[in-house]
Amino acid sequence: MWGFQGGSGVVQGFSGHDLVVTGLAVSPVFQQLCTGSRDNTVCTWDLETGDCLHRASISRNLVTHLCWVPGEPYIVQTSEDKTIRIWDSRELRVAHAFPAKQHIQTSCDVSSDGRYCVSGSTGSGGEGCEATLWDLRQVKCRVREFWGHSQTTASCIFLPGGLGASPAIATSSHDCTVRVWSQDSGACVATACLEGAGALPSLAAFESSSLLCASSNSGIHLLKFSSAKGTDLQEVAKF
Repeated sequence: MWGFQGGSGVVQGFSGHDLVVTGLAVSPVFQQLCTGSRDNTVCTWDLETGDCLHRASISRNLVTHLCWVPGEPYIVQTSEDKTIRIWDSRELRVAHAFPAKQHIQTSCDVSSDGRYCVSGSTGSGGEGCEATLWDLRQVKCRVREFWGHSQTTASCIFLPGGLGASPAIATSSHDCTVRVWSQDSGACVATACLEGAGALPSLAAFESSSLLCASSNSGIHLLKFSSAKGTDLQEVAKF
């Protein structure tokens, strides 16, 4: 854990995994960190002391991503075993596991109201490559899928504030495109093609009309919606 003020550098370390750490999520509410690794384990940590609070291991659970449910003691986790799990952080036990998908689940995000989760799938040639919307509070089932990428969907996020009055989801893919989807209908409402950028492994949203997209070949791309309806997504800068 790094400090930003006064050049404080490293302020806390969390040592305990046996292999590379591939997922982490922080809960400001519970003052805890959750980490996942290719060693098949998930751990929770006290942010203040660095102590490991709980450690759980599941065979073949190679963690790809973690996301805390806002304001709740639950963590959503994706895995190379194609499963999305919901962990109860209080005892670090699996509270629910969705039916396994056909492909590895690469990433996940939870809506600000804590009701929905979205996950991305690996794939190629249009097989797999989808993002999937899940209901966390009601029947805990798949709500809909978002099809259109031709390669692995590497990142998926809920857009803060949506597009106008409509909730929306953004995805990035190894096919060099970023797509924006209507959460309600599943329709793709905007696409940006970043030619030559290579795989697009990560997305972050800020303000109401901007996206940052990391690329494997060409740094970080800044994308903005040029219309209020969010139907035109354009690259405006690159770092």
